[in-house]
Amino acid sequence: MNLKKKAMAAIAVAITGAMSLAGCGGGANSSDGPDDHSEMTVEMFSQDATAQGMQKGWFAKLIKDKFNIKLKVIAPGVTGNSETLFETRSAAGNLGDLILTHTGNGRLQKLVKADLITDLTPYIKNEKYLKKYKGALDRVTKVAGKDGVWGIPGNVSSQSPLKSNAGDEPGTAPHIRWDYYREVGYPEIKNLDDFLNVMKLMQDKARADTGQKDIYALSLFKDWDGEMMKFPMDMASWYGYNTMNSVLTKADGSDDQTPIQEGGVYEKLLRFLNKAQRMGLIDPDSSTQTWDNITAKTSQGKMLVDIWCWLGQPRINSAANKAKGIGFMLAPLQDMDIYSDGFAPDGVDPILAIGAKAKNKQRLVDFLNWLYSPEGVYATAQNAGGPVCPEKLCWTRSSEGNKMTDFGLKAMNEADGLKVPAEFGGGDYNKGISMMHFQGLNQNDIDPSTKETYNPALWKTELAKPNALRDDWSAHMDGAKTALEYLEKHKQIVVAPGSGYIPPEEDSQITAVRGQVKSEIVSESWKAVYAKDDNEFDTILKTMRNNVKGLGYEKIEKIDMANAKAQTKARQDIVKEYENRTK
Repeated sequence: MNLKKKAMAAIAVAITGAMSLAGCGGGANSSDGPDDHSEMTVEMFSQDATAQGMQKGWFAKLIKDKFNIKLKVIAPGVTGNSETLFETRSAAGNLGDLILTHTGNGRLQKLVKADLITDLTPYIKNEKYLKKYKGALDRVTKVAGKDGVWGIPGNVSSQSPLKSNAGDEPGTAPHIRWDYYREVGYPEIKNLDDFLNVMKLMQDKARADTGQKDIYALSLFKDWDGEMMKFPMDMASWYGYNTMNSVLTKADGSDDQTPIQEGGVYEKLLRFLNKAQRMGLIDPDSSTQTWDNITAKTSQGKMLVDIWCWLGQPRINSAANKAKGIGFMLAPLQDMDIYSDGFAPDGVDPILAIGAKAKNKQRLVDFLNWLYSPEGVYATAQNAGGPVCPEKLCWTRSSEGNKMTDFGLKAMNEADGLKVPAEFGGGDYNKGISMMHFQGLNQNDIDPSTKETYNPALWKTELAKPNALRDDWSAHMDGAKTALEYLEKHKQIVVAPGSGYIPPEEDSQITAVRGQVKSEIVSESWKAVYAKDDNEFDTILKTMRNNVKGLGYEKIEKIDMANAKAQTKARQDIVKEYENRTK
């Protein structure tokens, strides 16, 4: 019996035993003794964390001073054995003191039934912020299928679910090296074919200016492929679509498509990438390189088009470069209709729960409550430029509004090698960033104490500063100060109300078929990108459609279409609920 099968058998025994204990009233909560407030190491199991080990630096000092805790993060995704480690630790009855997990496919219900997480109800009586967001806690209860407070969701907001949560930049949109776009004369970009021609002009200009022949308009990688090839899947957001597993669904619920639909949005973006490849605009290393490779190339100026705001901008748009007019900015693609999530009044996955065997649970709940506080948000929020860090270190209040300190400006724009003053914990700023990979409130929500967003990119003091890059972009983008302002002004953004919808658990046989279908779609999509002409491209897509149908894709499609419809209903419901709450 292999390790995974052993773990599955063990977890079944653990769940059965835990459920029998629960029936006798022997839950783990009763074992939590008095807290002497001495230093304790808190072990956090995080499905999303990208680094593991002991938290260091300024964030470590902050939580040590406030709660006398030291944080140790276990990040199974780093070692590539996420599910096996989850099952093994579950079978042992102790995932961790803090557990960051996604709740889909019945995972939360299983954790609750197995008595692996704590009902926080007895501990939140005096928690100011947790009680403020009761709707968010109730949503987690609904997913759990059992009364109790089983965890806190992330990205909660007090804003309307009909309002884009993008802040200054939508997460997925066409961004270009604006300096090269300027050098080629700001050509009009009516559609994707125009965009290809502009990309060619920019690539030729960049190579001529630098003498480097390894600069490409686009550079791809395979690390994040899932139900579909990552790039065309995410680029579908340029036209208002996002995914519900294997289905692409329009933000307003008006359309749902499969990736095998003839003439659909997935084919449209896949064909765009194929044309780009045939024009020599795609890095030839794309099929073999990793995320680390592509970030290094972006920093070196080897890539000119970015489909996300959080790849190119943090690595090129430094204060020095912006002063010279150099950097990535939103492209004026005239036929785009950008997808954006709306604010989620009840939050979204992942959730943060407390393990059933954790000690000093009240102190841990105090910590969770703090994550929803303004101080906690400033310490953990993330945006395209980097995290917001604590007041006094990174920013100060003034009669003119919030102002970034010199240190804060460096932290937001060019943090590599930045040293933190000893009084705030010392060490390298980047190494001191929270390893939790969780933020309680959306950074574009409003801090009630300052009346401005937690995100400094939107502060009036920052928007008023001279910025050669943004000022030139603004002059050619109808005077807009941010990408979101431009998109809203031109009605080129469609908002998906933030509902936090979670699909129900699916049968293991369906999961097995889904895995085969995913593999086929991703494999054939990469072949299509490298097709030598339209005929070969069409043949590959025909093969892909026939093969996935032969694998039983219609079963997957039926489930995912139903979930897409349920998600649309949940979005409509959260809008009504929000309106009722705020009457």
